Amino acid sequence: MSQKIKILYTIPNFDTAGSGKVVYDLVKGLDKTIFAPEICVFHTRGAFFKKVQELRIPIHVFQFTTEYKPLSTFFFRVWKIRCFFKKHKFDVIHSWHWSSDFSEPLAAKLAGIPFLYTKKAMGWGNKSWVWRSKLSSKIIAINNDMVNDFFKWIPDKVIQLPLGVDTTEYKPQDKDLELAGSLGLIEDDFIVVTVVNMVPVKGIEILLEAVRIINNERIKVLIIGNDESDYAEALKIKYHTDEFLFLGKKMDVKPYLALSNVFVIPTKNEGRKEGMPIAPLEAMAMGIPVIGSNISGIKDVLYKYPQFLFEPSDSNDLAKKINIFVNNNEFNSLELIDMVYQNFSLNSFIKQRESLYKLMVYK
Repeated sequence: MSQKIKILYTIPNFDTAGSGKVVYDLVKGLDKTIFAPEICVFHTRGAFFKKVQELRIPIHVFQFTTEYKPLSTFFFRVWKIRCFFKKHKFDVIHSWHWSSDFSEPLAAKLAGIPFLYTKKAMGWGNKSWVWRSKLSSKIIAINNDMVNDFFKWIPDKVIQLPLGVDTTEYKPQDKDLELAGSLGLIEDDFIVVTVVNMVPVKGIEILLEAVRIINNERIKVLIIGNDESDYAEALKIKYHTDEFLFLGKKMDVKPYLALSNVFVIPTKNEGRKEGMPIAPLEAMAMGIPVIGSNISGIKDVLYKYPQFLFEPSDSNDLAKKINIFVNNNEFNSLELIDMVYQNFSLNSFIKQRESLYKLMVYK
């Protein structure tokens, strides 16, 4: 082992700033006197990749997984990955791949390198997850349901660690009145914001229907996120009114969050759902109350505020929750900020993982 603990973070890409932002924050915040982080990606596309390059750490472009078929050449292809891991003498490999792929942990196993992965979403559904878990040294589950639903059979291998938000970056800030004016917003408007990758499971139509049910002309909804999908285009057509603003992807969402009265995350209770969404934590760190569907991940974020949870896919229930804030602006934002600081700070997030890496290397 080298003097510093050499960690490889594997992630397919930085096309979006979701998990990529989490990896970025983790790598940036590691104690560089103890750890030497490197990153491996499939490709270098994506606007956020330029931000990652600013970290000035080694970045490898390499296919760190392989298809299972044809079986006749599977082991040869895994061996190539093993040779890559072995050549660079990594002490720990931490995978942020969303997939159930087990070729990567198998290659790490053959190289004799401790391997862990972060379970990021609530998908399971095939035996590959079992093999990925068996071949791993450790597994990080980011919400309580993951531990109970997926990993009861390997309690010594799994550890539950939440994600974290940078409370030095996400903190209360003044409203940008010029931005508000450019969006056609006025002082009396009640602003609802959602930040989301627009795919059907995210349930944006549940939010938009809830606002229609309320039927209050003061309410405006800012939808921020990649809107270049068939799902997003269909929403734009169906909800083409002045109350719904589809703003597309933004590299910096803070000015938009600062305009909001409430943040809503309306994910459906189906498919991959949520692991632990970061966007609502960022809003809460800025003192903005969050309403979310009562599903895995979101209920972990709002565990101290169950009154802010609504029945998944129920626009009527969501409308009632939004109306509470429309009719009552007396909310203790300082309490909300403190809750994030005490339970979901970036500093705690990094320290917890540093301790785990040391445990894996010095066991």
